[in-house]
Amino acid sequence: MKIIIAGAGDVGFHLAELLSFENQDIILIDTNQEVLDYAATHLDVLALRGDSSSMDVLEQANVQQAGLLLAVTTSEKTNMITAILAKRMGAKRTIARVRSGEYLEDDKNEIFKDLGIDALISPQQLAAKEIHRLVAQCSFTDVFEFEDGKINLVGFTINELSPLVNVRIRDLDEMSHGIDLNVIAILRGNRTIMPEGETILRMGDHVYFITKRDQISRLEETVGIQRRKVRKVMILGGTQLGLITAKLLEQEYSVTLIEADKERCKELAEQLDSTLIINGRASNIELMEEEGLNNMDAFIALTPNSETNIIASLTAKNHGVFKTIAQVENKEYIHLSQRIGVDTLINKKLIAANNIFRYVRKGRIEAITSMQGVDAEVIEFVVHKKNRLTRTPIAKLHLPSTALIGGVVRGDESLIPDGDFVLQVNDKVIVFALPEAISRLEKLFR
Repeated sequence: MKIIIAGAGDVGFHLAELLSFENQDIILIDTNQEVLDYAATHLDVLALRGDSSSMDVLEQANVQQAGLLLAVTTSEKTNMITAILAKRMGAKRTIARVRSGEYLEDDKNEIFKDLGIDALISPQQLAAKEIHRLVAQCSFTDVFEFEDGKINLVGFTINELSPLVNVRIRDLDEMSHGIDLNVIAILRGNRTIMPEGETILRMGDHVYFITKRDQISRLEETVGIQRRKVRKVMILGGTQLGLITAKLLEQEYSVTLIEADKERCKELAEQLDSTLIINGRASNIELMEEEGLNNMDAFIALTPNSETNIIASLTAKNHGVFKTIAQVENKEYIHLSQRIGVDTLINKKLIAANNIFRYVRKGRIEAITSMQGVDAEVIEFVVHKKNRLTRTPIAKLHLPSTALIGGVVRGDESLIPDGDFVLQVNDKVIVFALPEAISRLEKLFR
């Protein structure tokens, strides 16, 4: 498929990088020759310098042959104009990155589709929703929900007190006391490990489980995770992401937001209902202490500076805060969170890129996500017709060795399959896969 990506920044580059495994025909458009040169030397793409909202530039990119156009520049207007023009000029599908939450309201969908934009993506909105999930399930460093939470993917780090230290995967059944779960991935340092029966869990491993929603609390007990209910949350940084996150959280928690700019504090106060707004700098630890840092259950650092967010989160951890989340701009930091002491690092551009990427996939796909630091994807496929998928037990499907089925949603039922499990039409199948396995999976579920 011919794919045009407008914008070679972090979102566009990461999308192009993901697509490099797919042998897609990719054209990357940007006005900055330096970022294009970097992309061209690191990725298999055709770089085109120019303004993507120009009809001449889109014609040079042969937009009429594009199966998909992704407009992900930092300019909301450029993205929307690019997507509208591309659709009118023949692109089959268009997606635009936006900042305004107003555009994402359900009653606006048809308006934008009529204009020629098939889908809108907001990195801030997606990141805020992920933060909300992380706070709600604060015992874990990663939380992903499939089918409205019927199946949950959770991650945590094995510490020296965990009963899982030096335990073989095949022995987990004896420890789980009837909990339905699958270990789908282990992150050891920077290495992603596909779990097998003889794999031994080590202290410091970051382990990902798939389980049912109603069994999460029992899973916490089994793996030795301290359970904590969040009541008080402190947010550092009144950025757009900080504002959207506070709006989500203030409905359920007592929220304090600290922002350095006085005028921005006034704007935030006008847009938030019950959040306490404090004017102060990130470096002012005494101020945070005065505002109750020691009594906070969760601390979320969302300033524009990655290093400030990491240091502030480490400071909060040192003051006894149970859950810390820091936004980072550099995606290379994502690998570091468990080793430096911050519970979770998030990158809103990577979250957006992974969300957009599901539109690229072949086969019937409901959702796609990636886990921090793990070089793999978790994809929700739909079994849409009778074929060998529905006639053969999972163990005999000859799945790629770098892929495994972690969970299945069948109607209202959540299932954790074993090797004898047989899929049925309309099953929604959660699959963990390393990049080299994805094309084979897409053919299997097509």
